[in-house]
Amino acid sequence: MSTQTQVFRSSLLILSMVIAGCAGTPTARYAGLSSAEKLQSNSGDNAHNQPWRTTGQIDWHKYSEVMVDPVVIYQGADNQFGDLSQADRQELADYLYQRCNEVLKTRFSPTQRPSSKALRVKLTLTGAETTTPVLGTFTKFDLAGGPYNIVQSIRGREGLMNGSVSYAVEIYQADNNQLLQAWVTKEYPNAMNVSASFGSLSAAKVGIDKGTEQLLSQLK
Repeated sequence: MSTQTQVFRSSLLILSMVIAGCAGTPTARYAGLSSAEKLQSNSGDNAHNQPWRTTGQIDWHKYSEVMVDPVVIYQGADNQFGDLSQADRQELADYLYQRCNEVLKTRFSPTQRPSSKALRVKLTLTGAETTTPVLGTFTKFDLAGGPYNIVQSIRGREGLMNGSVSYAVEIYQADNNQLLQAWVTKEYPNAMNVSASFGSLSAAKVGIDKGTEQLLSQLK
């Protein structure tokens, strides 16, 4: 067996092991959330990225205003930040707050005055994974990672070696702080999104872009 063949087979074996280990870290329910006891396992079509949520239907049309609290960075022992620096956590929290405000104001009027027609949105950043430098891009095109990422792209699932972001959404009626709906989500770019593989936080930020758009669609 040639050295080149041995290297190729070894690379495939290592990548297969990586793929098996990167199939996706289960998103925690996060015991420190105010809504933790009300969150239930989600069996719907979006369970792969919203594994925990409250049940019940809400008539969102009765609400025309929104208040967005500053994003909280989760400090519980079950956080999923790994070794992500505090500076990077803050950068993602600021970006989540900015994007949420930008997206929601296309449907609601921003307000600072609680009322029965206003929603209060509380976001808690609970975890993030950075994109693995070089490999995050390389695995979209190599012989083993490419096919895996193509399948994940079709399924709408997480790509290999790419970053992600996890956070909780808790929505209250602003005048009485009644919890209307809550969920925990893990967001990430399409598995074949090459541009999102450049920069350690780029995939997490694309995930925030997707997640805030999904939030808007759920409130229509």
